[in-house]
Amino acid sequence: MSEILYSSTATTYGGLEGKVKSSDGVINMATAIPGTDRDEELEHVTNPEQLFAAAYATCFDNALQIVAKKERLDLESQVTANVTLVEDEKDGYKLSINLQIKGENIDHNQLDNLVQKANQIWPYSEEKRKNMELTLEIDTSNH
Repeated sequence: MSEILYSSTATTYGGLEGKVKSSDGVINMATAIPGTDRDEELEHVTNPEQLFAAAYATCFDNALQIVAKKERLDLESQVTANVTLVEDEKDGYKLSINLQIKGENIDHNQLDNLVQKANQIWPYSEEKRKNMELTLEIDTSNH
């Protein structure tokens, strides 16, 4: 049985024209479709792609740090996730993700080796994305 290390909860109200809030209140932002009037009018607004990019970059950078520490390397890294929503005529909506990984005081081959190892252990790795478990809970109670 797997040990739970951390669990998080966020709730959205109104989809892309509403708001999203984490259970601890750290995330509490309006949501809007990029380029819409709502997006332009509101000061602090986000969308799923921004939130996903932040999570993706943070998680990969952490995996990179774990691998570096195991190899006794002091790595200063930076990961930028570029997330693009695309519509495929055949498969519908998909995400295109490009990770940009930078490392200081390390040569290219050594960083590439760490990146390959990090990609094997992080929860969003390609291998694990195929096997993610999805549970749907439907609540019809009135709030």
